[in-house]
Amino acid sequence: MSKHILDVGNCGPDFTSIKRFLTQTFDCTIEQTHGLEDTLAALRGAKFDLVLINRKLDRDYSDGIEILRKIKEDSELKDTPVMLITNFPEHQDAAVELGAERGFGKLELGKPETREKLEPILG
Repeated sequence: MSKHILDVGNCGPDFTSIKRFLTQTFDCTIEQTHGLEDTLAALRGAKFDLVLINRKLDRDYSDGIEILRKIKEDSELKDTPVMLITNFPEHQDAAVELGAERGFGKLELGKPETREKLEPILG
C-alpha cells in the first residue's frame, strides 16, 4: 500500500530531489506545504505516514522545529511520525527530544543509511 508523505518548507529544487529519492526508493506519494498553518490544515485533512520538516523553512527562514513542536503538542497529530531535515546533529538531537524520529540531511539523500532510517516507516 502506498505511503503518504508531507514535505514541509523545502524550496523547489530540494523538494524535487527529496521526492525523486523517496519515490524511486519507496511506494509513496508526496505533498508539500510551506508553513505552520498549511501544514496543520493538511495534517487535519488527510492521513500522512510521515512528515518531513526542513529545519529552516524556505518561505521565511523560520525554524521548522516550531512546526514539529506544534504537531507533537496536538493530541490528534502527535502520533504521526516526523523527521527533521538537517545536516546538523545537534538539531537532529533537539528534534528527537521533542518526539521526532532521527531524520537526515539533504547531503545524505541516496545513502544506504538514509534508506535504513526510512524503511521502518515507509517500507
